[in-house]
Amino acid sequence: MKITLNRINDDFLFECTNAQGNSILLDNTSQPGAKGVSPMESVLMAVAGCSGIDVVSILKKQRQEIKSFQAEVEGERVQVEDAKPFKSITVKFLLEGEIDPKKAQKAAELSFEKYCSVSKTLEPNVEIGYEVYLNGEKI
Repeated sequence: MKITLNRINDDFLFECTNAQGNSILLDNTSQPGAKGVSPMESVLMAVAGCSGIDVVSILKKQRQEIKSFQAEVEGERVQVEDAKPFKSITVKFLLEGEIDPKKAQKAAELSFEKYCSVSKTLEPNVEIGYEVYLNGEKI
């Protein structure tokens, strides 16, 4: 796996591109007029994307009817010398559809305990938790 990063303005805007040519913009979001996400926001996005792919894949294999899928991810950071790494990350899955609540909960559990490479990479140093909401109700 390889990405390339190219600076595309005179400040902090970077384009990161993967081998297939897909890209995202990274920027220093503490500066006015930022046109990309911060690198730390991209970490939260990666957790959401990785676990989201897992949950949807598991539920589709179980023939659950997903009408809507969203994830909200919040990260708490802590000062460690000059850096501010994540101390904890919480993922909230918001699902709607004809889905068995036990299957939804199990899919999230499997993602974080077994499949999500992003959270597995972070978990030695970051506490990662999750909540599952189905049709507006927490399960």
